[in-house]
Amino acid sequence: MTSPPTNDSDPRSLYRRKLRSAADAAGVLHPEDQIAVPIAAGQPAVLLRALGDRGDWRDLLILGGLFLEPYPVLSRSGVRLLSGFFGPVERALRGQGAAADYLPSNFRGQARALRCLRPRVAAECVSPMDGDGYFTFGVHAGATYTDFVEAGRDPERVLIVEVNPGMPAVGGLANLGGNRVHVSEVEVVIESEIPLPAISDFPPTPEEKAIAGQVVGHIEHGATLQFGIGGVPNEIARALAAGEKGDFGVHTEMIPDGIMLLHEVGKVSNRKGVHDGLSVATFALGGFALYRWMDGNPALCMLPVEHSNEPAIIRRNRHMTSVNTALSVDLHGQVVAESLGGRQYSGTGGHEDFVMGAHECPDGESFVVMTSTLEVRGERISRIVARHPAGAIVTTPRYHLQYLVTEHGTVDLSLLSDADRAMAIARLADPAFRPALEREAEAVVRALRSPG
Repeated sequence: MTSPPTNDSDPRSLYRRKLRSAADAAGVLHPEDQIAVPIAAGQPAVLLRALGDRGDWRDLLILGGLFLEPYPVLSRSGVRLLSGFFGPVERALRGQGAAADYLPSNFRGQARALRCLRPRVAAECVSPMDGDGYFTFGVHAGATYTDFVEAGRDPERVLIVEVNPGMPAVGGLANLGGNRVHVSEVEVVIESEIPLPAISDFPPTPEEKAIAGQVVGHIEHGATLQFGIGGVPNEIARALAAGEKGDFGVHTEMIPDGIMLLHEVGKVSNRKGVHDGLSVATFALGGFALYRWMDGNPALCMLPVEHSNEPAIIRRNRHMTSVNTALSVDLHGQVVAESLGGRQYSGTGGHEDFVMGAHECPDGESFVVMTSTLEVRGERISRIVARHPAGAIVTTPRYHLQYLVTEHGTVDLSLLSDADRAMAIARLADPAFRPALEREAEAVVRALRSPG
C-alpha cells in the first residue's frame, strides 16, 4: 500500500472539519454546473436526494449511469443526464420526456470521457475512514476512479465523499491507486445510513437452466471466469460450485453473488497468470451477504475500468472464459446487446471487451448466450432474426462472436464461413421460428454464392 500523504493534521480532525450536512453539500454546486457520479451501488444516495430539493437549476449536467433509484433531481427542469449505461430509471426518464441521453461508449470509454469533460464536482459513496485517513471506493472503481482522484488533487475541482457504514472496504493495486482516497484530498464529507442497493438472486427459467448446462459443459478446469448478473450466470456459478471442476480464476467486470459462492466452496485459486491470487473486477452488485463478504477480503481487488476491461490484459489470463448476454443475433452473427427497436435499452458496458479478450486468448472461450425467444407486448418473437431492423445498434461484430448458445444448442461460429454460419445460427432458433429462418439462411447462402 502507498504511504499516507505528509500532513500534520490528524485524519479525524480533518474529517470533522470537512463534515457537512447533505443540504450544505448540495449547496456546493452552482445552478450551472457539472457533477460526475458512479454507476449502481457506488452512487451517493443522500447527496443525490438533496440535489432534488433544490429548484434553482439552470444547466446542471449529471454524468453517471445505471441509476437504481429515480432521484427527483434527474427529472428537474434545468437538469441534463448523460448516462453511460441505461437501466429502468433512464428508460423511464426518457419515456417521460426528461433530458436523459446516452453516451455511446463502452465502459472504458466513459473513463476517457470524464478525463476530457473534467466535471467540476465528483461525488461517490465510500467505506468508513480507516486509522490512516483513507476511504476506499468499496464496490465501485469503474470509470470514475481515476477522475475522482484527479478531482481531489485539483484546487479548481471538488471531491465529495458520502461515507456509508454498509460500504465494504475493498482494496486495489497500489500502482493503480489502491481503490482509495485520503481525507486530505477530499473537499466535503457527508454521512449516510441508507442501505446500499441490493438485488435479489434471479431464479433461472427452464430455458436459462438449459443454456447454463451447455456452457458449464464447455468450461475447462482451471478456467478464468467472467460473467455478470442474471439467471444464466447464477445457474452457471451454482453448477460449477456443485461440480468437479475447479482451480478457477476470476477476472471480470462485475462481481455478482455467484463469484462469492465459488469462493466459499473453495473453487477459486486464481492461478491465472495475471494478478495471481486475486479476483479482480471493477464493480460489484448483489445482495447484502455479498457486501459483507467483500468487506476487508484480501482475495478481492477493485481496479479502474481502464485496466480491468482492457482486452490486451484480459487475453493474457489462463483459459479466459467470458459469458455475456444478447438481446438478438442475426444470421450473419452480428450481436445486438443494448437496444430494442432502435431504442437504447442498456449499454455497451464491457460486453465487447470481454467477448474480444476471451476470443483472442490462445486457450480462451467466449460465449454469447440468450433465450431463443422473448415476449414483447404479449407477442412471442424470435431473438434470432434474418436481419436486424433499421436503427438496430450492433454491440459486437460478427468476427468476434465465437460460441452462440440458446436453449436449443451451442455452435462455435469462429471457424465457419459466412455461408455456413447462417444455417448454423438458424438451427438455434425456437422450433416455431426455425423453418422460416432456415429458408432465410438458404437465401443468404444463395446471395453470398451468386456470381457477380
